[in-house]
Amino acid sequence: MATADEFRRIALSLEGAEEGAHQKHPDFRFGGQVFATLGYPDAGHGMVKLEPMMQEMVIEAEPEVFRPAPGAWGRQGSTLVDLEAADGPLLRSVLTAAWKRVGGA
Repeated sequence: MATADEFRRIALSLEGAEEGAHQKHPDFRFGGQVFATLGYPDAGHGMVKLEPMMQEMVIEAEPEVFRPAPGAWGRQGSTLVDLEAADGPLLRSVLTAAWKRVGGA
């Protein structure tokens, strides 16, 4: 089981990551681009921006943890993470992939 604090800690441990806010939710950015958000759709979830192919793979591998965000955002790779069902290594993996998608090393 992961927590919002663990999600935040991992996101901010990525080189150049900064915390901001997006639509009243904490977000994490690299180079000004959002790669993850906390608290959407509720306090028990986070969101990571994955490549659509990776999104498909993680949802297939861990359907209790991941699902696409609603609408066009989800079709473009925005992926909801059920924090209660996730663990630290899994969070680190998807947060790193999202960070890389927006330009992280």
